[in-house]
Amino acid sequence: MAKTTDVRPIIKLRSTAGTGTTYVTRKNRRNDPDRLVLRKYDPKLRKHVEFKEER
Repeated sequence: MAKTTDVRPIIKLRSTAGTGTTYVTRKNRRNDPDRLVLRKYDPKLRKHVEFKEER
């Protein structure tokens, strides 16, 4: 079983465009302690937009 204070927790990335699209990924807390922001493809808009980490 994974600990609740895992070094690589599972996070959700939600689209900033408001379409409700999410990606699920893992991140390293030691290297990226702040919230993650990535440009990824939103299939509902059919273009790349920013996705921000939600907790």
